[in-house]
Amino acid sequence: MNFTRAAEALGVTPGAASLQIRALEEYLSRALFRRNGRVVELTTEGAELLPRVQQALADLERALAATRGDRSGGPLRVTMLASFLQSWLLPRLPRLRAEHPRIDLQVHTSLNAVDLVRDDQHAAIRLGTGEWPGVAAEKLLDEWLVPVCTPELLGKHGPLKRREDIGRYPLVHSTSEPWTAWLLERKPATDDTTSPFTGTRVDDSAAVVRLALQGVGLALARWSLAGDDVAAGRLVVASNRPLSFFRTYWLLHSKHGREHPAFAQFREWLQGEMATFPRPPGL
Repeated sequence: MNFTRAAEALGVTPGAASLQIRALEEYLSRALFRRNGRVVELTTEGAELLPRVQQALADLERALAATRGDRSGGPLRVTMLASFLQSWLLPRLPRLRAEHPRIDLQVHTSLNAVDLVRDDQHAAIRLGTGEWPGVAAEKLLDEWLVPVCTPELLGKHGPLKRREDIGRYPLVHSTSEPWTAWLLERKPATDDTTSPFTGTRVDDSAAVVRLALQGVGLALARWSLAGDDVAAGRLVVASNRPLSFFRTYWLLHSKHGREHPAFAQFREWLQGEMATFPRPPGL
């Protein structure tokens, strides 16, 4: 909304920028801007045109970046959820290093939508339903919600045999995996913050597991994040009634262009590790 700054961004004079805008408006036979002294505003036609132009320029930039950039060398860059990195991948990285010492893995954590070219990543690991535009998606691992706590807390309050038994426990709540999902056996609402029970509430799935490890309460945790602690005896499953989660883990990579030389090895190693990851009790 400032022709002088626009001209500086383009590397031309303000007069040249104004001439280009005027030429475009004459070509379209439509006014795109309202000028009131130094104040510039989009007209209705300009506001309608803007997002389409932005999308077209973004597509052009991504296409040129993908063609120009040599993405087949250097470290293998993979973006993933921070919770998955902390609770599942980190304990397994020594095995990756031992089995594939030549893989130079560089991890980026993000919850954002996947754009491998824009974010300069070779692959992504996401939790979802398998529907991501513009990338190839391979399913890696199913997910479940399970009630977990310390062995001491289970010994004090006993296992969950009925739904109302959770009333004996102090609870740990996650906004993305709320207790109502397990109680009602339904898909959780987005950012579900309603619950008939009190207790500690956080919006971080990995923090839910850490709170359970500290004995704060009974947590409804994603199995991928709690399974290793259960296997090690640090946590126990309070009910043999796991709930299948509506999102699962997927490996995303480009449909086009050359793959990074290490990607195939990393994918094979990842699939092997997930194939041996135990399923929750009660299935």
